[in-house]
Amino acid sequence: MVDVKAGKAVATIPLGGKPEFAETDPAAGRVYNNIQDKSEVAVIDTKSHQVVTNWPIAPGEEASGMAIDLKNHRLFLGCGGSKTMVMMDSANGKVLASVPIGQGVDANAFDPGTGFIFASCGDGTTTIAHEDTPDKLTVVQTLETQRGSRTMTLDPKTHKIYLAAAKFEAPAEGQRRGKMIPDSFKIMVYGMEK
Repeated sequence: MVDVKAGKAVATIPLGGKPEFAETDPAAGRVYNNIQDKSEVAVIDTKSHQVVTNWPIAPGEEASGMAIDLKNHRLFLGCGGSKTMVMMDSANGKVLASVPIGQGVDANAFDPGTGFIFASCGDGTTTIAHEDTPDKLTVVQTLETQRGSRTMTLDPKTHKIYLAAAKFEAPAEGQRRGKMIPDSFKIMVYGMEK
């Protein structure tokens, strides 16, 4: 935890696993952090700087991306191990719904203006789901993007998503990814049809 006014660290919180992504609910005084290797969410109290509980994400496995709906108190977890997006109640940790997504999820984003949730996946797809009600999640589209485009952000004013993309050489033996091909990096921008 960092005090941004003072510009210094005020606490280091052991999470007991591989943290992947965090979301904050200032009104609740909580930070939620995916613990990918344990398939759970660590809930941190912002005043005590302590983990107050850990919630399992089953049927989800190995969550990486996370987004939050502050109004309805929902977390959306992109789970690579199960290729699902899980909707969880951020007040009690109850898993309320899950929908299928692509392979290799990295980022999730929630658009409070539209109720759409996005999960960008390395297989070249972005799953777009909709929070129909605070307890119901529906896939509305699987957007074809570019293979490897997993890093994403959302502009809630324009409702556009931005994905980083690049082309890579074939990986050498024992490597996960080859070298990036020069001048192949681009940002792909997707918006809603009118």
